[in-house]
Amino acid sequence: MMNRTAPSTVRDIMSRDCYRVSPEASITTLAKGLALHRLPGAPVVDSADRLIGFISEQDVIGRVLDSIYHDDEAPLVKEMMRHEVLCVSPNKCITDLAQEMRGQKPKVYPVVEQQRLIGIVTRRDILIALLTIRSH
Repeated sequence: MMNRTAPSTVRDIMSRDCYRVSPEASITTLAKGLALHRLPGAPVVDSADRLIGFISEQDVIGRVLDSIYHDDEAPLVKEMMRHEVLCVSPNKCITDLAQEMRGQKPKVYPVVEQQRLIGIVTRRDILIALLTIRSH
């Protein structure tokens, strides 16, 4: 029987095969992906999986609404993504990240190593980890 230790770093709790989107994807594709994966937002990556932006439901909801009213094409991710992304290292301590997540912070953090996206960590992941740490 393996001795289950409490998680301590982001690497221990991140989702590795996470949903990500290309800057060329349409907002429609993105919205379907977010719904399917039950995510509030997704990292935007280039062809080498380097993190280049982030896009959330919040960023696109107004624009999708406009496209309905004006009966025009839904825009592409690159037109709407945010270029400044709060990302996190896989070696970051969970409790440190939890401190930083207090207040108006993103619900999803891309996890980046050597400029490449290697996973995501959500506020819920952090909360579950904190409860596990607390019960150890």
